[in-house]
Amino acid sequence: MDKKEALSVIDREAEKLCSMSDAIWEHPELGYHETFAAAAYVQALHDYGFTVEEKVKGIPTAFCGTYGSGAPVIGILGEFDALDALSQQADLTQKEPVLTGGAGHGCGHNLLGVGSFAAAVAVKEFLASGHPGTIKFYGCPAEEGGAGKGFLSRDGAFDCLDAALTWHPADNCAVLTGSNLANYQICYHFKGKSAHAAIAPEMGRSALDACELMNVGVQFLREHVSTQCRFHYAILNSGGKMPGVVQPTADVLYLMRAPTLGEAKNLKDRIDKIARGAAMMTDTEVEIEFVKACSNVLPNRVLCQVMQSNLEHVGAPAFDDADRSYAQGFRNTMKPGDDFYKSLVDEVADLEMRAQLMRDYDAPLHEQIIPLSPIERCSMASSDVGDVSVVCPTAQICMTTMPAGTPMHSWQEVAVGKSPMAKKGMLQAGKTIAGSAIDLFNNPSLIEKAKAEMNRRTNGVPFVSPIPKDIPIPG
Repeated sequence: MDKKEALSVIDREAEKLCSMSDAIWEHPELGYHETFAAAAYVQALHDYGFTVEEKVKGIPTAFCGTYGSGAPVIGILGEFDALDALSQQADLTQKEPVLTGGAGHGCGHNLLGVGSFAAAVAVKEFLASGHPGTIKFYGCPAEEGGAGKGFLSRDGAFDCLDAALTWHPADNCAVLTGSNLANYQICYHFKGKSAHAAIAPEMGRSALDACELMNVGVQFLREHVSTQCRFHYAILNSGGKMPGVVQPTADVLYLMRAPTLGEAKNLKDRIDKIARGAAMMTDTEVEIEFVKACSNVLPNRVLCQVMQSNLEHVGAPAFDDADRSYAQGFRNTMKPGDDFYKSLVDEVADLEMRAQLMRDYDAPLHEQIIPLSPIERCSMASSDVGDVSVVCPTAQICMTTMPAGTPMHSWQEVAVGKSPMAKKGMLQAGKTIAGSAIDLFNNPSLIEKAKAEMNRRTNGVPFVSPIPKDIPIPG
């Protein structure tokens, strides 16, 4: 079986794959609780002839489907978790939840997982026709704030891989050539002493005061860190609702981001000191709870070039006028233009190509493939894909599945998640990943070049997980 025949498998199975994506969209589940999605994938992997390992590394909703034998071993990464409080009715161009306060697929992970699974099915058919090598489809839970791949990486789940491939739903068709921000997530638990705030205030020690002082201290820190650093917080517990009681407890959750893991660790250490200082000022105590951490993505130019070649071969999704009209309805709910798309186009050296791409600037859908960027930009987002990229050479693409300018983690993204437009992008992503994997199976020297590049970028220093061994897997 050649590559063309293998990719046609995705077209043959398209109806089943699209139904699977719809079912996961209809059952949005938060990280580490994706029981419906995990069961659906496990059953599908069995149905398509994969050997399945469930509860990988002790994570209830992590799994791995394997087919083939011997080297090279290539992994395809799938995600399927939803986001809290983003419930939204499908196809509706106004904000209207299915369930008030419910979860929704605001990052397109119903599409991401199934697109990756589609690629694994196509590669499995290729290997079944007599080609050596092993394909592994990883079901990776809790990308949204749970660092599922980080825990899997810490415990060695990806150590067997020679390369890993993945993708993400987006409003453009491009290979991701750059990095993103490493991060740490830490919860600070302040403990004080309750008292009557009027009769005996001297007897109280306010944990909420400590929490607020910490937040003020962190605001002053912003002036003294790199402009690429980001840190955000949410007060989880303010100590009660009675102002007449000195609050004995308060909890604040911080997410800290920086371009490299070392910078993120330094930022975490500085914020830890601010928390301890706030506790000293208020005569309270603070417990510092490590929640999770993610590495920044390590780019791999060799694999990026393989994926770019396949992206151009497969082509952008074949959108029609119905898709464009549908997308325009959502564009009307957002600001005009797409500055992020323009920033990608600005990196294109060929002026004629740049002008051609800019014709899509105000279009309802970005339908052209962006050339491989020579720039390794650092995205301000974070992803636990970084914890795979520091273990083995890794690359990923974006594929248009949403209207131009759609913000991630928005009700608009949830609303379009079941549309024919989104599914066309999902299937094209699957073909691109499958074609890239097949090229690596056919040309193992590419993997050796990718490994050599990774070795140069890391100076041969082995990866050490930022998640300590004694930190339990979140539940």
